[in-house]
This record gives sequence, C-alpha cells and structure tokens, in this order.
Amino acid sequence: MRAEPGPQPMISRTRPGEKRGVHAVAIWLHRNLFSSWSSTALTLMGCVLVYWLVTGIFDWAIWRAIFYGADGSACRVEGAGACWPFVTAKFQLFMYGRYPTEELWRVNVTYALALAGLVPLMLPGVPGKLWLAIYMLVIFPIAAFLLLTGSSWLGLPVVSTELWGGLLVTLVVSCVSIAVSFPLAILLALARRSDLPLIRWSAIVFIEFVRGVPLVMVLFFASVMLPLFLPADITFDKLLRALIGIALFSAAYLAEVVRGGLQAIPRGQFEAADALGLSYTQKMGLVILPQALKFVIPGIVNSFIALFKDTSLVLVIGLFDLLGIVQQSVAADANWFSPQTAATGYVFAGFVFWIFCFGMSRYSVWLEGRLGTGPRR
Repeated sequence: MRAEPGPQPMISRTRPGEKRGVHAVAIWLHRNLFSSWSSTALTLMGCVLVYWLVTGIFDWAIWRAIFYGADGSACRVEGAGACWPFVTAKFQLFMYGRYPTEELWRVNVTYALALAGLVPLMLPGVPGKLWLAIYMLVIFPIAAFLLLTGSSWLGLPVVSTELWGGLLVTLVVSCVSIAVSFPLAILLALARRSDLPLIRWSAIVFIEFVRGVPLVMVLFFASVMLPLFLPADITFDKLLRALIGIALFSAAYLAEVVRGGLQAIPRGQFEAADALGLSYTQKMGLVILPQALKFVIPGIVNSFIALFKDTSLVLVIGLFDLLGIVQQSVAADANWFSPQTAATGYVFAGFVFWIFCFGMSRYSVWLEGRLGTGPRR
C-alpha cells in the first residue's frame, strides 16, 4: 500500500534577507527618519510641531469646547473653546439654506438618486456602465431639476432658487459645472489642435481670454452685465447664469489639461490609427482620448477640486453656498454672538469642504493605481 503523505512543511513567503516584526520597523525608522543627524533633527522638529498642532486642535475643539446651549450666551464664558451648539442649531440652514422644511425630502431623494447612479458608475466590475452613464447624463439631471425646482403638473410646489443655499448650492454648482465643463473642455482641446484655422483660432481666443480674467469677473459679468445685452422680455435665473459662467471658466482650464494629455501621446499612435483606416471620430474616441485622459487624471481631478472650492465665490452675486451661509449666519444672528462662534462656523465649513476634496483626491489615487498610471515604488 502507498503511504499517505505526511504534513508538508510550511513554505515561507519571506524573501531572503527580509526582516519582519519589530526589527523591520526599526530598520524602516532608521532608513527613513533617522538616517543622519539632519534627518533626525527634522524628524524631531516635525514630531514637536505635530504634537503642538494636535494638542492645540483637541484643546480648542474638544477639551474646552461647549457642546450644549440654547444661544450664544453658553459660549460667552472665560476660556471657552469651540461653540458647537451654533453648528447644531444652524445645521439645517447650512445644509439646505432656506429651502422649505416640509419639502426637504425632495433634496434628500435627489441626493439618493445621485448616489444610486454615481457609486456603481465609479466602481469597477459593476455591469451596465453604458446604462448607468445614460442615467447620470440624461435621466438624473431631468429628475433632479423637477424635484428641486418643483412642477405643478407633478404636484410639487415650486421652490425658487433664491431659497436654495448651503451645501445644496455648493453641490449643485460644482456637480453641474463639472458635468458640463468636462466634455466642453475635450471639444476645446481637440479644436485647439485642429488643422482648420477658424476652429483652432476660435478655441485659442476663447481659452486665452477666459484664462486671462478672474472667476469673480466672469460671475459678475454673467449676473450683472449679461442681462444688459439681452432683450427686456428675456431673463435668466441667477443660479443658471452662475452655472454657465463657472462651467465656461472651468472648461478653459480643463481644456489645457486635456491638451497636455493629447500632446503626450506618441505620434505612432496617431499613425497606427490612420493605418487602420479609422475615421477622426473613431481615432479620437477609441485610441487617442482614452490614453490621453488616463495620463492627465491628476490634473483633471486637481481642476475638479479647485472648481469645488471656487463655488464659494458665488457669494459675490448673492448666492449663499455653504461658506456664504455660514458667514451670513455669523453676522446676522445676534443671538449666537460669541468670541468663538465665527471660528466654529468656519471650521465646520472647512471640514465639509475638506471631506469632499479629500474624497476626490483619494479616488484619483485609486483610479491611477488601477489604470497603471500611479507612481512606481
């Protein structure tokens, strides 16, 4: 009879010379933080700075913070830290502006519909990407418009955009501007590289003109000066004018990012596509643009992050985004006056902005690694 094989010895996965455990940590610390006197000094200085910052933040935000109170008198005490009751009392205003309380479910349903389409579209392995893209680009914008603004034939009361505010305005302005400016930027980048002089110079003039003026001027022109050039019986909503101005402004900057990706494509890729007999649309859509956009993912996401933060500038034309509504609440509500009220509101707004920007940044890093364009280690 054949003997049964005994238990096989466990094969070590450790490479020859590789250290594990505490010894490996000590080697990493010596190699990266304490390799020389200068490195050791910088490491100790960094530790002291981090300790000073962390303890200061915790002391103000938690240890000396006020967590309960009906008005600003609770925060007007000696040595008080953050005034968190102000954020709690104004939370609905910060999130929705003056949107009617009984209609807030419409905003929440809009957020849910956006996540239902965006999350599976961004995750790999989820089938039906084409249908998800159609949903996000066609169906969802129509549904969001009807839900947020209202419609009499749907039985939804009309809510004027003048009542919108807070995070709602920030998300609407940033998401709509990103969705509109990105395809427009691709068209501008392709037009700037066109062989037709009229198309090329038109794109150049638009890009250089828009990049040469500040966003505040674009918003001011869209809100104040644009109606002067239109017939008296034609009016545009103030929010719509801001969306158009920000989308055009962002498209000019994104166009240069996309053009940089197009110029990074080797000439052989263009020639190979021409040799296959592909049309211009097929060549760009199937061969060139997928590679170019993959190369410039960091630049594209950086532009999106900048656009998300630039939405705070809509305050100059009377639209109150998250930062604007915080500033208005601090200045207008005397009941919540205290030495720490303004700082607490601005910290809360900054933290919300940071969450969204950091999320976009980490998704960019993950996407680069999945597509093989991230840093090699």
